Amino acid sequence: MPLDRQQARKAKLAPRRQPQQARAKQKTQQILDTTARLLDEVGFDDLTTILIAKELGISVGALYQYFPNKHAILHALGAVWLERMTAALAETERQAIESMDVASFIELQIDTMLTVYREQRAILPLAQALWAIPELRDLDAEHDEVVISHFMRMYKRLGFTQGERELNRIGRLHLEASHALLLTVVDQSPERSAKSLLDLKALCSHLLNRHLGN
Repeated sequence: MPLDRQQARKAKLAPRRQPQQARAKQKTQQILDTTARLLDEVGFDDLTTILIAKELGISVGALYQYFPNKHAILHALGAVWLERMTAALAETERQAIESMDVASFIELQIDTMLTVYREQRAILPLAQALWAIPELRDLDAEHDEVVISHFMRMYKRLGFTQGERELNRIGRLHLEASHALLLTVVDQSPERSAKSLLDLKALCSHLLNRHLGN
């Protein structure tokens, strides 16, 4: 995407104000929490700034003082998710990965990511929005690159010797499988979720064991 178009798109998604005072920060968080709840209840198509403002008990004009449109609020929700995922993966990297086998590493990595998925309300419609809405795809791509870069560093500590391009390819497969099935895991009944989680871990362990030492 040309730089000027990318900058224009980011400008449309930027919050109207960066909250500095406690009251403004509280209102911004309230907007995000309310949007997440409504996104979970009505889905993306029926989510509107009018509905969000009504739930908050404010005018649409007052809402626009914080965010210029619905996509900007969803972008902010996605940015928070990315921030939490980055923190979780950084915590995984602080563990003694060199002493782990692949199964132990996958157990740690999947469980850590699952916590973030479960804590994010409306994760399924939010993930769908990040992928489907053109204005949000840059954030979706950023999320992928952040996760893959963490994976690649951890692969090297596990003993992977492939070059950067191949590690990136493996990391993308690992991410796509994890992301798709974690969305399934958090959406299923407890019994089915537990079985799907075991299958996800077995799938990712097989993927990495297949390439370890090659």
